[in-house]
Amino acid sequence: MRQARSLQIRLGLAVGAVVTLLWAATALVTAQLVRAEMSEVFDSALEETAQRILPLAVSEILGREGVTGPQTVPVIRPHDEYFTYVVRDAAGAVLLQSHTARPQDFPPYAGPGFSDTPQVRIFSDEALRGSITIAVAEPLAHRDEVAHEVQMGLLAPLALMIPLSLAAIALVLRLGFAPLRRFRLRLAQRGAADLSAVETRDLPAEVLPLAQTLNSLLERLDAAFQAERSFAANAAHELRTPLAGAIAQAQRLRAETADPASAARATEIEAVLKRLTRLSEGLMQLARAEGGKLRTDTARDLRPVLRLMADDTARLAGAAQLRLDLPPAPVMSDLDPDIFGILCRNLIENALRHGAPGTDIVVRLTPAGQLSVENDCDPVPAEVLDRLGTRFVRAPGAGKGSGLGLAIVHAIVARGGGRLALASPRAGQARGFAATVDLPLTTQI
Repeated sequence: MRQARSLQIRLGLAVGAVVTLLWAATALVTAQLVRAEMSEVFDSALEETAQRILPLAVSEILGREGVTGPQTVPVIRPHDEYFTYVVRDAAGAVLLQSHTARPQDFPPYAGPGFSDTPQVRIFSDEALRGSITIAVAEPLAHRDEVAHEVQMGLLAPLALMIPLSLAAIALVLRLGFAPLRRFRLRLAQRGAADLSAVETRDLPAEVLPLAQTLNSLLERLDAAFQAERSFAANAAHELRTPLAGAIAQAQRLRAETADPASAARATEIEAVLKRLTRLSEGLMQLARAEGGKLRTDTARDLRPVLRLMADDTARLAGAAQLRLDLPPAPVMSDLDPDIFGILCRNLIENALRHGAPGTDIVVRLTPAGQLSVENDCDPVPAEVLDRLGTRFVRAPGAGKGSGLGLAIVHAIVARGGGRLALASPRAGQARGFAATVDLPLTTQI
């Protein structure tokens, strides 16, 4: 079966991927916009530099007295020169240049405006009707370096912001799904027989209809189970009186007839009616185990109930081979005494009915609240042992019995908070059957 995928993880991954892509796309678009704006600023700086230097260069050149050849602007102090320039005459001869300018990097004057070479971006302008020209250059590597620094300044915070955003998304999703987890835990912590409505007050609106539908289904299931248990209990109760009357009539018929065949038939009828009586009693016990209140508000000692049930069951069964082992200290539990008595009676009757004749039945209660009933018999096959505890399931060759005894015990244990373990053969032996129940205990005295 394919494992279900987590909605929380799927949403987290989807939202995280979208946020990461949006962050990255925004940073890249911003970097491109900033690069374009920077190019405009640098171009404006080139043009402004040319327009400021050209009038000064013209004044410098026209004011020369007996000086020929190119002149280099002296350096006042060492500095990085990102803008370089050359001033030339109409023939292209260099008249003035910045101290780091290389005339060979400047192409011939081709009119005012911007131009590019593989290394620099140039702005050119002229004065005195083109007799003096100026070209101001900026290395393209400088622009690339500044643009790279700006891009890194935009992208570097993403290394911190993206993990923080993903962590925030995971936290928000976890908090958002918390009501669903609480709803699931409330549902998972219920016993198998608890079909009451699950609390839905903190569920979001998108999930609330689903929870309400589930509660409606639980309500319908509970009503169906209640009707089933009520029918079984009422039917079994209503059968008591006519069954008792029929048994009495069969016994009277056997006592009054002199025909051996008729007496035998009356005996068979009586046995069948008694078996039907036991079945009706078992159905009533099962209905109570599955629908009644199993725990009380008061803790009681379990030993007197177990002693009474053991003595009464052994006496009615006509068996004297039952051995009872009780601890010296009280074993306190809030399990309903009547329910505990039903559990004990069914375990002991099961052992007496299916145990080998003439062998001991051992009933033991430990201070830790573990009740065990053991009898001697042929080993029960593993495939049959796994199905014992289901209604009307009996081991092969079990003879008399309705298959309800262990089903009643299983229902009580499942709803009462205990645990039932069946083993065959008994531990350390080659034969026998053992039923062990871990009972719910309390410290109340």
